[in-house]
Amino acid sequence: MDDNHISYLEFKAKDLSGIKNFYTRAFGWEFTDYGPTYTSFSDSGVYGGFEKTDEPLINGVLVVLYHSDLEAAKLAITENGGTIVKDIFSFPGGKRFHFRDPEGNELAVWSE
Repeated sequence: MDDNHISYLEFKAKDLSGIKNFYTRAFGWEFTDYGPTYTSFSDSGVYGGFEKTDEPLINGVLVVLYHSDLEAAKLAITENGGTIVKDIFSFPGGKRFHFRDPEGNELAVWSE
């Protein structure tokens, strides 16, 4: 994988079963469940997933970038006006953190 490239899109959904049914039937996507609150999709042209939420959906997508060195990516973000909103944490498949760009858009950066 290349550093700083969009690697993954993460959406929010209140009904994982319903959203999986929609995208499977409408577009032929395949899904893999990771517990009761997360499912990933493939066969869409880009990898992504849906996270279950009970919160109102305001901006339902999280763009996830890849970087081999999370600490270096965090430093570059903060030195250039970004803000870390969720520090590095582990998830199945790696580690990631979330940040806001200077305009307030939230994105994430992950690494293996």
